Amino acid sequence: MGAMIKSYFAEKSGIDPSRIFQVSVMPCTAKKFEADREEMVQKGITDIDAVLTTRELATLIRIYNISLEQLEPEPADSPLGTRSTAGKMFGASGGVMEAALRTTYHALQRKDMKDMNINEIRGLKGRKEARITIGGEQLGVAVVSGLANAEKMLREIKNGRKDLHFIEFMACPGGCINGGGQPIGVSQENIKARIKGIYELDANENMRTSHANPQIQELYSSYLTAPGSEKSHHLLHTHYRDRSGDIL
Repeated sequence: MGAMIKSYFAEKSGIDPSRIFQVSVMPCTAKKFEADREEMVQKGITDIDAVLTTRELATLIRIYNISLEQLEPEPADSPLGTRSTAGKMFGASGGVMEAALRTTYHALQRKDMKDMNINEIRGLKGRKEARITIGGEQLGVAVVSGLANAEKMLREIKNGRKDLHFIEFMACPGGCINGGGQPIGVSQENIKARIKGIYELDANENMRTSHANPQIQELYSSYLTAPGSEKSHHLLHTHYRDRSGDIL
């Protein structure tokens, strides 16, 4: 995504992409490592230049005595200044899956789900499974959070399990709302409150699918051409190597 945003800004503004400095604020400490991966560098230009955790950002706000209540609100930069609730749900375990299924349903049925809430994959439970029927086809999906649960699921797949078509894995129990870069020492009630807030946003706003986002539509029509196109695949996907030998 970082490469896409830099490329998009550079093409639209005429600015050299090497002069665009991109900072990500994340609830996840692993993003610091990901930003340094060799796959995240294109022609010597990094996709993401710096990563702050939400905890680090909060610390900086306190150090510089910034009062958020006194700041003048302003809209977020484009692209992606407009956000669907599907994107906001990514913070909770199951949110990525639910957002993807909403758009998958629309892509196959050419209409949105009547009931967009997929309650079977919501909540703090470390492992959730569901069967979703789209266009007469039944999809097996699973949502896993926490590394112990991830290991169990991977062993099942390695041992031959084949009834799941899509699996969401998150390392942190409950998802990004409980990430390593979030405030330390929060209670289960705090985590539940964060999840509750995410789904309340989803229930009360109108734009609840990624494909309905006008800025996403514009990105594809004017720049990425189409989902799955060569350009979108190049800019939005990465590849990985086997790092099992790195583990002591």
